[in-house]
Amino acid sequence: MGNNETPASQPGTSITFKPVEKTNWADFETFFQSRLNYCWCMAWRMTAEELKHNTARCRKEFMKARIFSGVPVGLLGYVIDQPVCWCSVAPRETYRRLSGDESLENVWSIVCFYIQNEYRNQGMVKLLIENAKKYAKENGAKYLEAYPVDPDSPSYRFMGFINTFQKMDFTFVKRAGTRRHVMLLKL
Repeated sequence: MGNNETPASQPGTSITFKPVEKTNWADFETFFQSRLNYCWCMAWRMTAEELKHNTARCRKEFMKARIFSGVPVGLLGYVIDQPVCWCSVAPRETYRRLSGDESLENVWSIVCFYIQNEYRNQGMVKLLIENAKKYAKENGAKYLEAYPVDPDSPSYRFMGFINTFQKMDFTFVKRAGTRRHVMLLKL
């Protein structure tokens, strides 16, 4: 996927979305080190063996290994040349079991968002979802699955909210645990 430029809601600002790859690892590293140094977006990705080494330093190395080997992990949104937001979107099989519709093939999953404070409440999640849809489809996905929660949920809020996905034509499939909802979009 090439760059996809979209107007941001701040006047005079546009945002460009890029998949995280070896070429922009430094941007991803800087973004996560300054804001999300503890997780490295590995919560839903770690294998049983990796869980035995569940430290921030190890999670960073596990993520770097995936990126450098060409495994899709997600999109960064940039204003000018600075990353300001993140969406974890990748083939479902690159994650641990997410409790989605296992009867479907060619499914990509959205499992996480992070937006810098100054860009929140400006429709950035919608832009991230739109670009995640394009990215997944360009890479052969037939379905896009998400696992959002109710707005008053005390946990998993990083996975997004049900009403956002409903407005973007995702349909409810089933519950995944007590908080997450599996939602699906045919691409």
